[in-house]
Amino acid sequence: MGRLLNAHMPQLEILLPKMGESVAEATIIKWLKSEGDTVLADEALVEIATDKVDSEVPAPQDGTLVKRLVSDGDVVKVGQPIAILGIGGDTQAPVAPAATAASATNGGSAQAAAPKATPVAVSAPVERNGPGGKFYSPLVRNIAQSEGVSMEELDGIPGTGEGGRVTKKDLLDYLPRRGAAPATATQPSPVQATAPASQATAEAKAPAPSAATVKPAPQAPKVVPGPGDELIEMDRMRKLIADHMVMSKHTSPHVTSFVEADVTNLVLWRNKAKHAFEKREGEKITFTPVFIMAIAQAIKEMPMINIQVDGSTIIKKKDINIGMAAALPSGNLIVPVVRNADRLNLTGLAKTVNDLANRARQGKLTPDEVSGGTYTVTNVGTFGNVLGTPVINQPQVAIMATGAIRKKPAVLETPTGDVIAVRHMMYLSHSYDHRVVDGALGGKFVRRVADILESWSLETEI
Repeated sequence: MGRLLNAHMPQLEILLPKMGESVAEATIIKWLKSEGDTVLADEALVEIATDKVDSEVPAPQDGTLVKRLVSDGDVVKVGQPIAILGIGGDTQAPVAPAATAASATNGGSAQAAAPKATPVAVSAPVERNGPGGKFYSPLVRNIAQSEGVSMEELDGIPGTGEGGRVTKKDLLDYLPRRGAAPATATQPSPVQATAPASQATAEAKAPAPSAATVKPAPQAPKVVPGPGDELIEMDRMRKLIADHMVMSKHTSPHVTSFVEADVTNLVLWRNKAKHAFEKREGEKITFTPVFIMAIAQAIKEMPMINIQVDGSTIIKKKDINIGMAAALPSGNLIVPVVRNADRLNLTGLAKTVNDLANRARQGKLTPDEVSGGTYTVTNVGTFGNVLGTPVINQPQVAIMATGAIRKKPAVLETPTGDVIAVRHMMYLSHSYDHRVVDGALGGKFVRRVADILESWSLETEI
């Protein structure tokens, strides 16, 4: 997390720590300490956020925060220095070599001795989404910010990425041509009737764009708030969720299959087992671990649900890692992952589910605990919903929603004829990626999960 810079003036360079196998960078949310502040070992220095979770970087030992090397809003790579901590002796901020050389000379010689600085244009902050609805990655936003590319200018650059997204190569290819064409990259005003003669001439000489490369970006409708309307800025997590949901719908053609399941035996079993389990384990048993167990068993029987897509290649996942969508007190959603769910017994699943759910509400999950899922389940019944049409959690290809369990009259077949009885019924909704999962597999899978739940034995041990 840190490395020693100077043995005579002990200073420790604090690096952005590794936060999980799938996390390569983080955004600096807010510094909690100012330069010159004394800090104690393990005291939080700065709040950071990944695309998975928020966390803090603590001081590795007692000392003084000499210098902050990054600012709020910066995107920092894992292992990149973020601060200098003085750990004894003289802890004054280090002096830049150029400034030291200048102070040793005077007048024009000082200017000659100092290396000539290259001015860097600083533009207004580049947002994750542009006016035209385009999404920009942290890397593209960083380059645009350092090169002084405005939000409007960036939004006009043709993108070669998926869905017209501007890639790093697109931006780097554009920068050398910037001086030749003023920032007409911004979209023209719809009321502009004619163009100047010089512009018309340039357009006439330019080769006509290929029809295959022209993809007009879909424009979101302009919303004008009315008198008395309240404007609420999305928080960081809500923006991430919004981007992820839109991306999922653009990526996967969603199809949803529904099945109604009679879970009377499951409800009766839980009513019988929950008090003994809580007395023995000190925690509750919910339906969620049972749903996860049923899904894991169905995946083992139909492994082509447990896949991901890379272009035209299907990746069949070895591990069965079930994500479980959890609502946070803020109203946002997070999806902790039960790893190797097929290898856990019911008690192990119950304890894992309870632990992840509790730490999710407390904001104490690690990045690794919300990544690597291969299938997701969301319990919409928690909110009293009968069924739902969930959005696939990319890069997975399927997700199941479990509805509320309700008492309903149902027809039962008996040796003496059909009868109507009050049963505990629920709906299962299965959304899947129709690029790689056809209706036969998607429908059979949800039916198999329902069969497992319906055949639940009253004698199941936990």
